[in-house]
Amino acid sequence: MTETRVFEGTESGFATTKFEALLNWAKKYSLFQYPFVTACCGMEFMSMASPRFDMARFGAEAPRFSPRQADLLWVVGTISQRQAPALRRIYEQMADPKWTLAFGTCASCGGFYDNYTTLAGIDKVIPCDVYVPGCPPRPEAVLDGLLLLQDKIQRGDRTPAIVKPRTDPVPRAKELVSTERLRLGPRAVEPKSKP
Repeated sequence: MTETRVFEGTESGFATTKFEALLNWAKKYSLFQYPFVTACCGMEFMSMASPRFDMARFGAEAPRFSPRQADLLWVVGTISQRQAPALRRIYEQMADPKWTLAFGTCASCGGFYDNYTTLAGIDKVIPCDVYVPGCPPRPEAVLDGLLLLQDKIQRGDRTPAIVKPRTDPVPRAKELVSTERLRLGPRAVEPKSKP
């Protein structure tokens, strides 16, 4: 029988640490998502699943149709008080480890629906790992949220995080595509300027 040696001063051995890092890396790129779509942010979520944004490159390609097969819960849109028990039940049916992403301002904090029927954020019912603000959030912000979640999975971090807004520079007038070129297509010849 072989024995595993642990170096002095460390709690776990080198092999155990490397195996956990490999396991977290595999979890990071194999997210099986279950969307809980309730409101207008659902349209933006559907566009996120399109080939233009290609969520497959981040390991979150096809949605699952049963919470028992999923480990990432997308909560998209407003959650009412009557939907809260169903959301809790879906979360409890998911296998461990499981993560939650709040998609939009309504899922994060209730949005502009500040009344007795609307839940003021999903963290009142289930734990949330990443909040993506916006009404609806831009696709780039959602991808930032997914990358932030992957980073948290890699580190083994379970504290909530908020996606910060991007500060992309505004394109200059020379960088903008003319409407004539858009109308004629990408192979169009630029119109000659008049003297």
